[in-house]
Amino acid sequence: MRFLRRLPRPRTLRARLTVGLVVLLAVSCAAVGVAAVIELDGFLVSRLDQQLAQAGNRFPESLEHKGLPLDDHDGDEHGDTRRQATGTFGARLVGDTVTNAAVVRPGSVTDVPLNPADQRQLADVPVDGRAHSVELSTLDSYRVKASQGIDGDVLITGLPLEPVEAAVHRLILVAAVVFGLALTVTGVAGALWVRWSLRPLSRVAATATRVSELPLASGEVALPPRAPESDPRSEVGQVAGAFNRMLGHVEDALTKRHASEERLRSFAADASHELRTPVASVRGHAELALLHPGPVPPKITRALERIAAESGRMGEMVDEMLLLARLDAGRPLERHPVDLTMLVLDAVTDARAAGPDHRWSLDLPEEPVSVDGDAHRLQQVLANLLTNARVHTPAGTKVTVSLETEGRSVLLKVHDDGPGVPKDVQPTIFERFTRAEHRRRSDAPGGGAGLGLSIVAAVAEAHGGSVELESRPGATTFTVRLRAS
Repeated sequence: MRFLRRLPRPRTLRARLTVGLVVLLAVSCAAVGVAAVIELDGFLVSRLDQQLAQAGNRFPESLEHKGLPLDDHDGDEHGDTRRQATGTFGARLVGDTVTNAAVVRPGSVTDVPLNPADQRQLADVPVDGRAHSVELSTLDSYRVKASQGIDGDVLITGLPLEPVEAAVHRLILVAAVVFGLALTVTGVAGALWVRWSLRPLSRVAATATRVSELPLASGEVALPPRAPESDPRSEVGQVAGAFNRMLGHVEDALTKRHASEERLRSFAADASHELRTPVASVRGHAELALLHPGPVPPKITRALERIAAESGRMGEMVDEMLLLARLDAGRPLERHPVDLTMLVLDAVTDARAAGPDHRWSLDLPEEPVSVDGDAHRLQQVLANLLTNARVHTPAGTKVTVSLETEGRSVLLKVHDDGPGVPKDVQPTIFERFTRAEHRRRSDAPGGGAGLGLSIVAAVAEAHGGSVELESRPGATTFTVRLRAS
């Protein structure tokens, strides 16, 4: 069983069908071969037993009275010994002792020396007149029968099994060659036939592979041509038909989803654009009211200040939503050489002014690092990352900004030793409206709408790059990968 488990198993359906066909044919050939060999062996042994019965006891009788005159009716007066077939064996036993043993050779009769084992085999042959098989050391296999002699002795006559064994061995050899060729031809022909029969299934698999390589997560998706359909009455044809119908449903669902996404993007862009003016108007009126020279009750002043602050915050949110809508629509960004080192220096300077209770550090290479991109959007990426580190970490946290060159890529890293991002938030940290400030810092203010990191991811992707997060308590790192100029 262990040996069978170690054998390599076919993995593809084509290989399994071919191997199964060859195995079934091999079993059938083996059954036919074994049956033929057994039948031929039985038939030849039966014929040999008939010849043994026809031979009688003439040859061992001649050994019984060896040396007597030819006229004493010893059975050899008419040359019966010379009429025995070549290889005929005769033996005379008195009790359990072999007194005479000889075999007929071409033109002569030769005595046969028997060792004790041979003599015991002959002595054990039943005196029933039936043929039995024995193995003599000097004569190989024989079919012998024992009969009672006229002097109370036992006469044994035998014929060689060598012709029978030779015929059986020849049949085994011929069967092995014929069946081996048949299995080889069947294996090759079966493999070609199975491959031809499974061609529609292979086409279905190829189409499924092309579909699996498509970016189905978002955007407009063009599915590949349908798999060629075959006879719907066959199992392969039914699979191909069902697969094509499934692709049709998937294509309809993707088309509807894309249309829904386009409508949502258009709505977000239009709403953001339309909200900019009234929000700016509300903020302007609040600021104008705060500039009124006359006396204003403190409560009214406080309300106007909150209106101005919240309208400013809403204006920033509208601008961010409008930016995301434009990036989702695939609008190209500006492409100019940007000194990323200078952007980092300016961003960290601004962060120091906004968060003096944090420790800000730089790790920059000696040579300036440049990328091709939109300077304003890259500055926004830096500002969002630094604001995220400042707002969501407690006072005294060390924030390190570094630049590295890795092949044709530039790595911008923002690292802090704060409490880290919770594991349940990390998978969705770059999605829109994800907010986790209440988990990272208990005294954090309400903050933004959770669009900062989604803008970082969208701008990085628009530049052909990516952003990654590695976070654990005491070590949080945002890595932005951009193409070097």
